[in-house]
Amino acid sequence: METPEGVLRDADTALYRAKSKGRARYEIFDSEMHAASMNLLQIEMDLRRAMERHELRVYYQPIIALKDGRISGFEALIRWQHPTHGLLPPGSFISIAEETGLIIPIGEWVLREACARLKDWHRAGYPELKMAVNISAQQIEVQDFPITVQSILSSIQLDPHYLQLEVTESAAMKDMDLTLNILTAISHTGVEIAVDDFGTSYSSLSYLKRFPIQNLKIAQSFIANVPQNLHDAAITQAIVALAHALDLSITAEGVETREQLDFLTPLGCDQIQGYLISRPQPDGAILPILQENKQQSFQVFQSDSANTNRN
Repeated sequence: METPEGVLRDADTALYRAKSKGRARYEIFDSEMHAASMNLLQIEMDLRRAMERHELRVYYQPIIALKDGRISGFEALIRWQHPTHGLLPPGSFISIAEETGLIIPIGEWVLREACARLKDWHRAGYPELKMAVNISAQQIEVQDFPITVQSILSSIQLDPHYLQLEVTESAAMKDMDLTLNILTAISHTGVEIAVDDFGTSYSSLSYLKRFPIQNLKIAQSFIANVPQNLHDAAITQAIVALAHALDLSITAEGVETREQLDFLTPLGCDQIQGYLISRPQPDGAILPILQENKQQSFQVFQSDSANTNRN
């Protein structure tokens, strides 16, 4: 027999499902919804333990400067080494981390870990490398986030110039005034700011002149179909031209084919990342990659295929 508490719980689950699918709709609670709810609850419980058990990992994807084919830096990408499900991509758990607030300590851990590894690579003889780290809307909403960033950089003794924080358009536009204040405070320390997945969320471009941005990253959804898709090709070309007109650098994400590279190069795209270069790698694999790239430019990585998760 259902208890009042159980009925309210099930109704809340149905309400959450309805809200996630848009306005002016309803959902009827059923066994499938209950199973999905229990699965999410289990993932949340496992994720809370993951940090305590050191199950989270940071993988690093090379970013190539097209002017010389050399690695200019890396993007830090989180993975979860789940005890029963194996290595999980961020799409499996980041949304849950955001909903529960776990993204705050997880994001701080990723930032600290990525900065520490970058400092190690600087000491190993690659002092010009930069590190790109994604930040969530929830992190931006924390008033002392700039202090957290500065504290991490200071403790690791990493020059802020070598850190780039990536924020999506949707996160940036959630509260423009708050985002502007937070990003401006961070930028004043010397840290660079990039807009990730540019062109996929908001049509308003007013934030480009207001925010302290140094880099635009073209969303993979545009790159995936160039040069064959004329609309995506035109949008990509326009984004590159816009970035250069605003004196911003431009990075293309998700580059997987030689045809995409041949399309981007004459446009003046500054940097690329994607499986044509390398899939994300654990930290232990990075120094050998850097050594190979030092001897021979990015062509040595073109054997990497594009058949697994991209983030």
